[in-house]
Parts: sequence; C-alpha cells; structure tokens
Amino acid sequence: MASSIRPVTLDDVVGLDRYEALRDQIRQRVIALKRNRRIGVGPEITFVFENHDTVYFQIQEMLRAERITDLDAIRDELSVYNALLPQAGELSATMLIEITAADQVAERLLRFLGIDEAVWLYIGSAHRIGASFEPGRSRDDKLSAVQYVRFVIPPAARRAFLDAAVPVRLVIEHPAYQAATAIEGDVRASLCEDLRAEA
Repeated sequence: MASSIRPVTLDDVVGLDRYEALRDQIRQRVIALKRNRRIGVGPEITFVFENHDTVYFQIQEMLRAERITDLDAIRDELSVYNALLPQAGELSATMLIEITAADQVAERLLRFLGIDEAVWLYIGSAHRIGASFEPGRSRDDKLSAVQYVRFVIPPAARRAFLDAAVPVRLVIEHPAYQAATAIEGDVRASLCEDLRAEA
C-alpha cells in the first residue's frame, strides 16, 4: 500500500480530459476520506488533516480550474501543494476559521489574532504539542481565515498516539476562543496511518 504521506508526483497526475472522466469518482472518494480527517473544534474552527489523497485532489482541481497543461507549471503546483503534506512523524492540517456572515469576516477574524500560539495536541497526560503555523498568514492587524498547521510528534508521543487506550484531544486555548475535541474512532485510525507512514 502506498504511503499516506507520499508526495504527489508528475506520474500521479492525469491529463485534463482523463481527469474530467474520473472526477466524480475521485471527488466522492475524497469526500468520504475527508469525513475521517475533519475535526471541528468549537463552533467556528475546523481542521482538515492532509495526506497524499487530499493533496492529489487539490492539485487536480487546481489544474482543472486554471486549465494548466504546461509541465513546468504543473511542477510548480506540485511543489506548492506537496508542502501541505506532513513529514514522517508529523500530522499536518488546513485550519479553517468559518465565519458565515460575509459582512463580518474581517472584523470577526481580528478576535482570533494570536491563534498561532493557542493550538495544542494533548496526548494522554504526558504530551502537550503545540501547532506550528505556516509563517506569513497572520499579522498584527490581519489574519487569514485559512491557516496551515503541523504537529511535530516525538517518538514517545507518537507511540502514545498509536495506543488506542491513550486519550488524544485537539485543543484551542485562546483568550477569545476555548474549545477541545477528542480525536477518536475512524478519525484517530486515519491519523494513525500518517504517523505509521514513512514519506
């Protein structure tokens, strides 16, 4: 079985016509996959944990939307999106701040300033791992609603995560937003595949 965190290569990519024929089938498979990789933490923040299949879908969708066929341009897209994948011993996610009132987005986002120091993965009682955020998506006066985060999980914490008897929680400890969600069941199993994988 291919590694869940293997980078997407040119050999994986299919041409636009071929993708169009396969798109519904691939889309349904990725929607089903994301159900086991999506974690809501409180009412306004969702994490979607990335792997080879989720990134492959994003690449193919971008190539389709932009009608990209040039090989160098495809390589550029591969480089951008493969950067979302976790490395061995990591979990990587897209964090979405979901504000539905369009006229309130900019103002409401400001209350999440500092979120990049407030996201934690608790593994049992022994391990508290802070999320590393992609630089440049937060400034003193502005915050992107889409953030890219990764958790670098040391070997002892990884072993604990892989032990179903050890509770795992994704936690936000921000002055304006406190919430926690247990990672369990099919979601936990899916993320365990990433931690067992070698890139």
